[in-house]
Amino acid sequence: MKKKPFNSSNRNSSKIRWIMLSFALIATILNYIDRLAFNYLSADGALRKLISDEAFGYIGTAFFMGYMVSNLVSGFVIDKLGTRLGYSLTMAFWTTASLLQALATLPLHFGIFRALLGIGEAGNWPAAIKLTTEWFPPEERSTATGIFNSGAAMGAIIAPPLVVWLGSAYGWQEAFIAIGVLGYLWLAIFWFTYYTPERSLKESKARIIAPWKLMKTRFVSSFTLSKLFMDPIWYFITFWIGRYLVDVYHWELEKIGWFVILPFVVADLGNILGGLFTQYIIKRGVPLPRARKISVGIFGALMGFSLIFGPLVIISPASALVVLSIAGFGYAAYSSNTMAFPGDVVPQSATASVWGIASVGSGFGGMIFQSISGVAVKNLSITYNYSTAYNIIFIGYGIMALIALSIVLFLMGPLVKNKELHEYVEDEFLKRD
Repeated sequence: MKKKPFNSSNRNSSKIRWIMLSFALIATILNYIDRLAFNYLSADGALRKLISDEAFGYIGTAFFMGYMVSNLVSGFVIDKLGTRLGYSLTMAFWTTASLLQALATLPLHFGIFRALLGIGEAGNWPAAIKLTTEWFPPEERSTATGIFNSGAAMGAIIAPPLVVWLGSAYGWQEAFIAIGVLGYLWLAIFWFTYYTPERSLKESKARIIAPWKLMKTRFVSSFTLSKLFMDPIWYFITFWIGRYLVDVYHWELEKIGWFVILPFVVADLGNILGGLFTQYIIKRGVPLPRARKISVGIFGALMGFSLIFGPLVIISPASALVVLSIAGFGYAAYSSNTMAFPGDVVPQSATASVWGIASVGSGFGGMIFQSISGVAVKNLSITYNYSTAYNIIFIGYGIMALIALSIVLFLMGPLVKNKELHEYVEDEFLKRD
């Protein structure tokens, strides 16, 4: 059956693009459920006895080592294979890795399987951004990326009660199996549904730009550097919040499963409102490149300052969750705009590659700062106490957010089309014609 081409002139009434975007949203939800299942299952109970704070930090490092290595190639591979095949392979790989965790019996096993999980999960964002670029015009992409990226917070909301219930009712091995199976269901439906719209076919099949050529640009190198400092902050919040509530406030896993969702509910609002804010000021006449920078400036600063000054007001679990909620909102709103950056600057055939390269910074930063966080929690809690240890870490991550924001605002340059890269792709079109 021949599929109807996407009609860009009627895009506001088109329903199919929202169906396609829903695949990226659901995949991102599953990505975070798979990512966080181990963190909550090991926060208390049988796995907590097996996984110490230091081992937990190193296992986190293993995940981000795989994540970093994968990002070197995942975006390029997805650009080469196309969204349908690339996204499908990505989901299949990380779902299988998630299931393998049910076989682990030692911290080393978890380190290996978490590294494999990182390799697979890294492909989600390049694939989702490529999907968004294929289906949405530039002025709407920050909203579209905010919607699919809200899946990260939604996954973080769903994971605690789901994982705690499965782990308590059936055991941690069965919890990994049940969660992993969901990915195969997504894969089957996506494979028989997704297609690239006609208006994007030519661009999506355009000349692929080599990673080394992209890395030489000011935009890609500074974007990568900014993510090295910014993304590990969100990883710390999502990976360590369960342990934080156990260590500082002695919460049990069942209680964590319900109350820990607050920062992620608020972050979900940030994903949507961050994109809508940018779309609003663009409609008010602010040029798109300037609108992006205004938005990331506001929301990045909100994240940084909330963590720096947060320890001054944290006096209870409730106040701690409020501070982390504000930081999560800032990060999500910031990210919904930065995810639209590649589509603003590089040809469509390179959007996944650029996000993959930039996310090498995420993986490298996550790898480094997960280890540092584990060692810091262990040593500072011995010297002082858990509350002081975590407060010091909060301040450190707040400073990192401001460093990342400064790189985006002052080193990245204007968010306009890179003429050299666009001419490089257009030259190939001329040769073909």
